[in-house]
Amino acid sequence: MIFLENEHLIAGFNAKGAELQKLQHKATGLDYLWKGDPAYWGKFSPVLFPIVGGLKNDSYIFEDKTYSLSRHGFARDKEFEVSHPTDNELIFTLRDTPETLAIYPFEFELILHYKLEGAELTCTYVVNNPGKKELLFSLGGHPAFAVPFTTGTSYEDNYLLFDRDDDLYFNKIDQNLISDEHGTLSLKDRKLHLNHDLFKDDALVFKSLKSEKIKLANTENNHGLEFQFSQFPFFGIWAAPGADFVCLEPWCGIADGIHHNQQLKDKEGIQSLSPEVRWERSWHVSLF
Repeated sequence: MIFLENEHLIAGFNAKGAELQKLQHKATGLDYLWKGDPAYWGKFSPVLFPIVGGLKNDSYIFEDKTYSLSRHGFARDKEFEVSHPTDNELIFTLRDTPETLAIYPFEFELILHYKLEGAELTCTYVVNNPGKKELLFSLGGHPAFAVPFTTGTSYEDNYLLFDRDDDLYFNKIDQNLISDEHGTLSLKDRKLHLNHDLFKDDALVFKSLKSEKIKLANTENNHGLEFQFSQFPFFGIWAAPGADFVCLEPWCGIADGIHHNQQLKDKEGIQSLSPEVRWERSWHVSLF
């Protein structure tokens, strides 16, 4: 594991997938990140690239050719190059290879830039297009936070506080695809109290979330975190069945709908990047 540390936080990372795997508040000793227990879900905070979610039939069509990609794409399983420009920054870089070009016919450079400032960690995604044609991609985060993160409290003691939403309107998932069914969660004081039944049918997927900040807190003490994600049009909230975590997932892209024609250029939320252009988005998490 590769570490960043300042006076407030210790963050640990793996070059495989450029994955955040530890986020500890030094004053309390609390690690706010899920432990990656493979009995439930063996990831911690994977990057989703070059797709977010599932593809219809696990495949897409580009320029009359069909390609296969598994759910959430391949970046989370690739070894990234690592650089450490300052004591409080890490940069991970992944580029196209003959292997990726066989399943995703685009030249790309994907960068994850992590930075500590005070009690806050910022994750910045950068995509560069070194090729000569439009680069089509989706990209998202999938950080899993421990629930509960303090002893003596339960999963149900924790809640999500939304800064702008009084009710949550979400899309349901059908076999990894976005279905035609919708749901509504009515909030009291903009709080969604957590319980494992929330995710019994997979993630809650939001296309019209008003909030740009979500606070994860509990009713028994003053420890928690605030998650900021203003640059992402889609959002997911998920936990594996019975697991003690919740994922807060900012997305630029979304799973295929059940009626999608599988054309990559028509995919909902697809990002189009011209040659030699830089694309950048960030999310932030602060601990308290």
